[in-house]
This record gives sequence, structure tokens and C-alpha cells, in this order.
Amino acid sequence: MKPAIGSAAQSKFGFWYAHRFLILRRLSQSLVILLFLLGPLFGLWIMKGNLASSMILDTVPLSDPFVFFQLLAAGHIPEANAIIGVAIVLVFYMLVGGRAYCSWVCPVNMITDLAAWLRRKLGINTHTNITKKFRLAILAAVFVVPLFISYVVWELINPVSMLSRGIIFGIGYGWLVLLAIFLFDLTMVRHGWCGHVCPMGAFYGLIGKASLTRVDAVNRDQCDNCGDCYMVCPEPQVLRGPLKGADKGISSKILDSDCTNCGRCIDVCAPDVFKITLGR
Repeated sequence: MKPAIGSAAQSKFGFWYAHRFLILRRLSQSLVILLFLLGPLFGLWIMKGNLASSMILDTVPLSDPFVFFQLLAAGHIPEANAIIGVAIVLVFYMLVGGRAYCSWVCPVNMITDLAAWLRRKLGINTHTNITKKFRLAILAAVFVVPLFISYVVWELINPVSMLSRGIIFGIGYGWLVLLAIFLFDLTMVRHGWCGHVCPMGAFYGLIGKASLTRVDAVNRDQCDNCGDCYMVCPEPQVLRGPLKGADKGISSKILDSDCTNCGRCIDVCAPDVFKITLGR
């Protein structure tokens, strides 16, 4: 019987070390939600708004560039605060990696992670072939359609916006969309929503192409080919070159913009191959 994924790392390093990035990601996602809830629930307005547009302590604006550029395409003229907020967010994700948003902030990630965990536990191996270019096609449509109809269509069905607003104001029938994503990931495509469909993830991936924060297979010569990193990575194709390309002169740094800097590979790796590093 094959050992459970990450069990060797846990035996070698202990529970915290083998789960630290998972725990920190859940704390980060939960903290974002909590900061938005403190105002409505307790009158402590540290963060006002939602993930699309917010204000920290009534002073620092933050604006989601994905939503911002959709509004621009629809012909809306942004206010100064929105432009400042977008600039702050863009600089931040250009430094830490655009798709860090997907793994450290996005609340839908908790739903898709649960589906991926259940797939492994239940031994579900079904896979519908959906090219990763599909999400780029959706991303293009998200910005092109508003040019013609002057309306931000995607935000009507964007599950990230639905969930972030729903946590604060009540989710209504939005739970049906989230359930559909969960079942899609569980029964049809491994990491299907985030890896093959979500245009928001594709957008943030483009933002983070020049990121300074990278996962680095710095000790790749110690890899024992257990395959645990491939099993937990939501974008396993990003691992092969940095992990196995030393003889081809491929950098050990994961430079592919699809990497979410989630640290899953670091958690489960008993040989301690991967590290978070700065610089290209």
C-alpha cells in the first residue's frame, strides 16, 4: 500500500513543518474574510467593501485590477481612488507573484482544495480533457464583450465576487454556482476550475510573469521521485522543467506564471527539495 501523500515529510519534520504553508494559506484567506466582517458584525471598520473594491482604515484604497479593467472596457471612467487602488494591488502582485492571489486570498480556493483532497481520498481519477488555453479564451471574452455591450457581464457570475459579497451580505443562490464548481473539480477535472476555466487566475498569472518571488527546486539533486509534489500541485506541469531539467540547463526556479506560490510542494517534500526564494 502506497504511503499517504506527505506522510514521509510529516514523519521527518513533524506536523507543523509538513503543513505550514497549508496552515498559513488558510489563515491568510480567513483573515481577509474576517477583516471584511469586523465592520458589519462588530463596528470595527478596518476594511470596508469587498475583494473587488475596498478601503483600509478609510485611507488606503485597494481595487481588484481584474474588475477594474472590465469596467474600463465597459466604458466606465474610474475615480482617482480606484486608480490608486489598482496601482497598489498591481505592484504587490508583480512582486509576490500574480497567482499568489489564487492560493493566498481567493476564498473559492478553499472549495477547490476540498474537492482535490476528496478526489485523492476517494481515488477518483476521472479527467475530462480541457485545454489550459480555454481559460485564456474566457479571459479574452471577459474583456471583449464589455466593449460591445458596455456592461461587465462576468461579474454577474464570477464565483469569487459572489462568495466574497455573499460572506458579507448573504450569498442567496450563489451557492449553486459554488456547488457546481466543487462537483466539477471533484468528478470531472482535477483542479479543473482554477487550472482550466477561471479567467481571474489567468489574468493574475499574466500580472505575475516578472515576479521576484519564486518557488525554487534548489535541492533538486536530492529528489527521490516519490511524486508527492505532482499529486498536490494545482499546476503540476510547472514542476517538471525546474525539477528534472538540470542536464538541459533549465533553471531550478519555477518561472512559469501558472505557479501559484502556494507552497504545497514544499510541505509534502521529505527530501526538502523546494524553497521560496527571491529574484529571477
